[in-house]
Amino acid sequence: MRIAYFTHSLASCWNHGNAHFLRGVLRALIERGHQVRAYEPAGNWSLTNLLADHGREGLNAYDAAYPNLGSIAFESDADPAELIGDADLVIVHEWNEPALVAAIGRVRAAGGRFRLLFHDTHHRAVSDPEAIRAFDLSGYDGVLAFGEALSEVYRRWGWGDRVWTWHEAADIRHFHPPAEEGERAGLVWIGNWGDGERTEELERFLFRPAQDAGLPLDLYGVRYPDEARAMLRRYGVAFHGWAPNAAAPGIFARHLATVHVPRRYYTTILPGIPTIRVFEALACGIPLVSAPWDDAEGLFTPGRDFLFAEDGEAMARHLRALAADPAMRAELAAHGLATIRARHSCDHRADELLAIAATLDTPDLETVA
Repeated sequence: MRIAYFTHSLASCWNHGNAHFLRGVLRALIERGHQVRAYEPAGNWSLTNLLADHGREGLNAYDAAYPNLGSIAFESDADPAELIGDADLVIVHEWNEPALVAAIGRVRAAGGRFRLLFHDTHHRAVSDPEAIRAFDLSGYDGVLAFGEALSEVYRRWGWGDRVWTWHEAADIRHFHPPAEEGERAGLVWIGNWGDGERTEELERFLFRPAQDAGLPLDLYGVRYPDEARAMLRRYGVAFHGWAPNAAAPGIFARHLATVHVPRRYYTTILPGIPTIRVFEALACGIPLVSAPWDDAEGLFTPGRDFLFAEDGEAMARHLRALAADPAMRAELAAHGLATIRARHSCDHRADELLAIAATLDTPDLETVA
């Protein structure tokens, strides 16, 4: 099958979590023999910020980890029909401009022989629904949503059985435990500050518990304003700034445990969506303790894949217990890793995508055995 994916960026993961999953699932499709092209807008926001902060060297980790991947940059006046070319399946991510989303839909509606899916991996459908409704999806064949709760939103908007839940997952070719165990110490958290969606939660479930447990905390991420950095200093957090996502396995391998602090929308009106960091951490074999969220879809086995902490005091207790008990750390890490490899790899998601494509009315599509 010939697949075209329109992303915000494949090259840059600077404040762009979709790049993590996209790299893994496109690689899985390529290794199955499918022809894959990724397109990203020239001068996109994520890549511009990465290059401004780190220069071309900021892309070295991605280039080394994914030598068989690349993306085609296009200008805003590019003809979508020419970009699509002979593609059988076209997927458009929701971080694209509405004008581009609409233009691709018009190519499909005008008789394009490809099938067209919209891919939503964000909470804007509930946090800023008008931003999503601004997309003209009338020419699209369906929607891929990264959680069942988000799929339900699209069903209420009239998509019915043309929306599919397609969770993120870990690229286990790259995200895996170290070949040889080395020294581990302290906690690590990889994540962006964002727009104040979880400021109170980060203090309550991460900074204060780490301090109470007497464990040093290393933190990696971007978009930390002055007040955020001041909070980190108050709690003695070692802030390292941005790290390429391809470097995450090595970072995890140096630490005893990590913590998941979900954004507020994923604990309230979009339950059941753990986001990419949980999958990647468990794939790397690092014990994980999570602030509360509702695993509404039964993706994991809480208590065996990772630990839930109902409040900050429970988080500190879990962290102290993990620090003191190597056997507990090993058991938790092994169970979480086994779950990822059994159910939540990018290979699983590639299979799911191909199964979805097979349900579309596509008698003209060429498939690869």
